[in-house]
Amino acid sequence: MTRIWVINPNTTEAMTATIEQCARAVVAPGTSVTGVTSEYGPPSIESHYDEAMSVPGLLQAIQRGEREGVDGYVIACFGDPGLDAAREVARGPVVGIAEAAMHTASHLGRGFSVVTTLARTMGRAADLAEHYGMQRFCRGIHACEIAVLDLETDPDAQKIVTEACRDAVESDGSDVVVLGCAGMADMCASISAELGVPVVDGVTAATLIVQSLVTMGLSTSKRGEFAAPPPKDYTLGG
Repeated sequence: MTRIWVINPNTTEAMTATIEQCARAVVAPGTSVTGVTSEYGPPSIESHYDEAMSVPGLLQAIQRGEREGVDGYVIACFGDPGLDAAREVARGPVVGIAEAAMHTASHLGRGFSVVTTLARTMGRAADLAEHYGMQRFCRGIHACEIAVLDLETDPDAQKIVTEACRDAVESDGSDVVVLGCAGMADMCASISAELGVPVVDGVTAATLIVQSLVTMGLSTSKRGEFAAPPPKDYTLGG
């Protein structure tokens, strides 16, 4: 049995439930998916500060997973917070959802558009596209101006996200849409059906990549910078 933890780096349990359901729907028999909510940090991640504050809880969850024998991890936030640090800590593979979604979209067309939540997060998405070598495929980044937590509660959220995706495809001339928030994971199929283009959700993409890496017996190399961090006595605030 392959065990994958899909870690929500914020503290909102309802979002974790949605993420877990979407991830479980795509894995093969013999793979167990568990959604894990960070024990401390922000209720949503919508700023650089939020992202920084989410990392300690994320790493704590991975350290717990290591003690419990988890095979691989998904970081279910589109900012991919703490990804490099997580790869130092985990024995198995760790994949971020922005990383997975962008690479998956690059296989499906000549170019993709990212549709995210608030405009203030667009710069982070652009940074990640550059970091992952996806600039040649990323034709535009768009915000629908819905706060992350409102994706769960606003009855018009899916309609607003769908229209933002439609506008992105038309304005960018894109072949594919990447949804830029884990909280949009359950909208993927319906938006794709309405627009007639592939719509990539990073939660499912990352989950399947982790599953594939574990199946192939592959993990992050520990030869260089992703070796376990040197042991130190850390000073923690009270």
